[in-house]
Order: sequence, then C-alpha cells, then structure tokens
Amino acid sequence: MSAMIKAAVFVEPGRIELADKPMPQVGANDALVRITTTTICGTDVHILKGEYPVAKGLTVGHEPVGVIDKLGSAVQGYSEGQRVIAGAICPNFNSYAAQDGVPSQDGSYLVASGRCGCHGYKATAGWRFGNLIDGTQAEYVLVPDAQANLAPIPDGLSDEQVLMCPDIMSTGFAGAENANIRIGDTVVVFAQGPIGLCATAGARLMGATTIITVDGNDHRLGISKQLGADVTLNYTQCDVVDEVMKLTNGRGADASIEALGTQSTFESALRVLKPGGTLSSLGVYSSDLTIPVDAFAAGLGDHRINTALCPGGKERMRRLMNVLEAGRFDLGLMVTHEYKLDDIVAAYDLFSHQRDGVLKIAIKPH
Repeated sequence: MSAMIKAAVFVEPGRIELADKPMPQVGANDALVRITTTTICGTDVHILKGEYPVAKGLTVGHEPVGVIDKLGSAVQGYSEGQRVIAGAICPNFNSYAAQDGVPSQDGSYLVASGRCGCHGYKATAGWRFGNLIDGTQAEYVLVPDAQANLAPIPDGLSDEQVLMCPDIMSTGFAGAENANIRIGDTVVVFAQGPIGLCATAGARLMGATTIITVDGNDHRLGISKQLGADVTLNYTQCDVVDEVMKLTNGRGADASIEALGTQSTFESALRVLKPGGTLSSLGVYSSDLTIPVDAFAAGLGDHRINTALCPGGKERMRRLMNVLEAGRFDLGLMVTHEYKLDDIVAAYDLFSHQRDGVLKIAIKPH
C-alpha cells in the first residue's frame, strides 16, 4: 500500500478541504519536493469560489518552497536534501509556445476550458500546479521537468523571504517589465495587495522616478511607501484620475499597472494614461471587460494594453532571488500570518475575507 500525504483539495465551489492522497510517484524527469512553506494566492480564492474551473479532487496551490526528497533518474545538477523553489509556472520548454518565446503559455495540454466546457489548448497551460496537476498546498509536491524548473535557494535566505518568488514577485515584476517603463517615468499602480506591492517594487527597479500607488487600505499604502512609492492615493478619499492628472500637470501617466482584476480598476488604469501610454494588466478577471470608448480615444490614442502570466523557470527564479540576496527589498514583510496545513480551511477563510490585516499566509505542512 502506497504512503499517503495530506493535501488541500478542491471539492466544489465554496469548499477546499484537507484530504489524504497517495504519495506522488517520481518519473525520470521529475523531483519530489517536501514542502516546508507554501501560501494561498488570490487565484486560489478564484478557484475556491468556482470563478476559475479546475477538476474536483485536485490539490490546489502553486507556490512551493521546500527540500528535494527524491530525484528522477534523468535529473542532474541537484541533490536530495537541497533547499529549492520552483516557479508557479513550470513549463516543459519543449512546446511551440515556449520555443516561440512565451514559455508561460506552453500550449501542450488539451483540456476543457472556459464556461462552455469546450476543448482546446488552455491559454494558461504553462501553469500546471493547482491547475492541471496536483499543487503545492500539501506535504509533498511533484515538480515536473525538474531540471528546468528547480532553483536552489541561496544560503541566508529564509523560506519567508523567497516565498514571494514563485508567483507574487515574478508576476508583479512582470507587470513592471510589460509597462514599457523608462528612466524618469511616472507610473500608477492600482491595488496594493501582494502582487501590486511587488509591481511597485519592480517599477522602482525599472527606473520610474514617480510611482503613484492606489488602494483603499492605508496600511497597504504605507507598505507601498517602503517598497518605492512616492505618492499614495486612497481611492475612498479622492478622485484618483483627477489627482493623477494634477500630479502630472495634465499629461497623464507614462504607464499604469492594474493588479486587482476588476472593471473599475481596469478602466481607471486606462483613464490615467497619457496618449501613447501603456496599461500593464495583471489582474485575473472573473467577468468580461468593457473598454470605454472615450478613455480609449476610440482606438486612436496609441495606447498599449499588455497582459502577463507569471514567468517561470529556474533562471527567472534565480534572478528574483538575486534581487532579494542583494538586499534591494525584503518581501518577507508581506508574510503577516502563519498557519499549519492542518488548519488550511481556517487560513482560506481569513485570506478570502481579508481580515486582520492579512497580506500573505505562510502555510507550514510539517
């Protein structure tokens, strides 16, 4: 009889529960990683609510920090007992999409996608953990294509410091990278949850000299100051678009980053732009978006709208950990709570209802 592990599984909309599942079997190109720390993401909440479809019984979660327990026979350059992370996006790098320069999409999985249940290549197929295969909110996770996806953790970095790398930091930084930021630019970042905070930090690294952050939570706006914001705007206390226009003397922002995934934030991110500005969209949208014709200048404003799925792979993870090791930012400050895996249902309740000043929760299986 095979060994069993504890895992948080999707049961039905509104229910993610702890269950026993068989220990994953390691293939030649895989690695079995014992999870030491993982976390809950806003996308997991979309899954919980049934807004993003996954298979019933799937282990959720996509942010692994852990120790290699067992290596597949073809995996070289790693050792059992080594501390590692893997990106939330773990493509195999052999697909057409990967070799065409978009490895996060990895269109190599035929799945039912969308509300219609149609079959086709899922646009987020590079995202496997907690989407197409069992994820990381468990005692162990099987990392596919391990040689391409495992990244050793530098000595001196804690689990909490690197916990943002697999998804939150990589996604937030991608938002800044996709915003066409130049030295001296003004950038507006909408929503200062964990991804928005990382987008703020990324905008600073990219060379923006005026970073305006927008949120309705003064505590989060305060953290954004620590990560590089120059001006903070509480949208409950002002008209954000008017304030941005005043701050830019009517020019508009060079770029905006939308990190929430709602119609109102998307629209505001478009309205603050200068002609020719870039809107970098990071939000996971659960309903159709409408582009207002006036804000879009009827399509004549030379605007650019870029979207991104979290870049993965070991080189991306190495670069992100370099930023942390160099002391540019301490993202461990985002970890506001810690729960045992046994208490995952309570952790979801806290995180999904955004109580007690929660930003990120460290989930400890062992």
